[in-house]
Amino acid sequence: MPKTSIQELNTFGQSVWLDNINRSMIKTGKLKQMIELGLCGMTSNPTIFDKAISSGTDYDEKILELCEAGKSTFEIYDDLTVRDVQDAADIFLPVYKESSGLDGYVSLEINPRLAYKTEETIKEAKRLYQKVNRPNVMFKVPVTSQGFSAIEELVALGININSTLIFSLEQYINTANAYIRGIKRILQNKGDVSRIRSVASVFVSRIDTSVDNLLEKKAQIMPLGGKAARSNSRLIYKKYLEIFSSAEFKQIREKGGHLQRVLWGSTSTKNPDYSDIKYVSELIAKNTVNTMPEQTFNAFLDHGKVKEALTSDASEAQKIIDTLKNLGIDINDVCARLLEEGVVAFEKSFDSLLNSIEKKKNIIYKR
Repeated sequence: MPKTSIQELNTFGQSVWLDNINRSMIKTGKLKQMIELGLCGMTSNPTIFDKAISSGTDYDEKILELCEAGKSTFEIYDDLTVRDVQDAADIFLPVYKESSGLDGYVSLEINPRLAYKTEETIKEAKRLYQKVNRPNVMFKVPVTSQGFSAIEELVALGININSTLIFSLEQYINTANAYIRGIKRILQNKGDVSRIRSVASVFVSRIDTSVDNLLEKKAQIMPLGGKAARSNSRLIYKKYLEIFSSAEFKQIREKGGHLQRVLWGSTSTKNPDYSDIKYVSELIAKNTVNTMPEQTFNAFLDHGKVKEALTSDASEAQKIIDTLKNLGIDINDVCARLLEEGVVAFEKSFDSLLNSIEKKKNIIYKR
């Protein structure tokens, strides 16, 4: 039987994860079917859980059970999300084992209200790590200025981290360095680093949306439209190759340490004028991950072609970033704004998620 295009991506060296989770795909066997097609992992966030819980009745029985047990709204949220992540992680466990710990992960977002609070983030991650109690789960930490210290500490504690909401090259460099510092601390304490895995989640499509809007205001959309995100990603990938092929990291690898792979996130196409698999086809690169919404996964499954798109040569990408700057569009300013907006958006989604659970509680009790 011929390989699917998703399986071909895996063979090439890029893992495909799904940017979605819900009780239905776990219960019906749909997740297992997607794994058979080549899916290697899964990520979640408050927006995804809000949509899953507020639509349909998949969670109603459990919500009623938790209500009757006297659980608060936050405790209900906590139990529901942890259960989904645990069950999905169990389904992915064969992938985790067969890939020797490279893939098979499910990511759970730490309370986004803590994005600017280092100590609280560390405390919450430790609590969730103990509660989830699965080897193939990553905990998502936003890479705010306060997040880097949390990432280092959590990695040093042996917790798998998905560093999220990366937009800029500077954010990426700080993320990679935080991971390496954490690994070094384990080695200094004569610990085992072979089980520690991490990804650096770089958000892509939102950059094009933002830059394209700025270009339109300047009547400069052609020929730069749709090129900012790819160029930014190329520069990040080049830096990734430099950092993790350095003499310093080679010593870490010799002691059992693993690369912190770049994960391309926010890969759905927002502009209908662009290809529906633009942020997959343009970001195919070895030793990376692409986390796709289900619609994008299905689109690439249908008509995607596997061909290397990113290499260590980023000269053309730098020219595009420089041209944008000459037009008054500084990619660093764009990325800083997107980070702030991203944290706010996740906070709003988290609040909406809690409100959805509260509404569900009221509806269930009125039946």
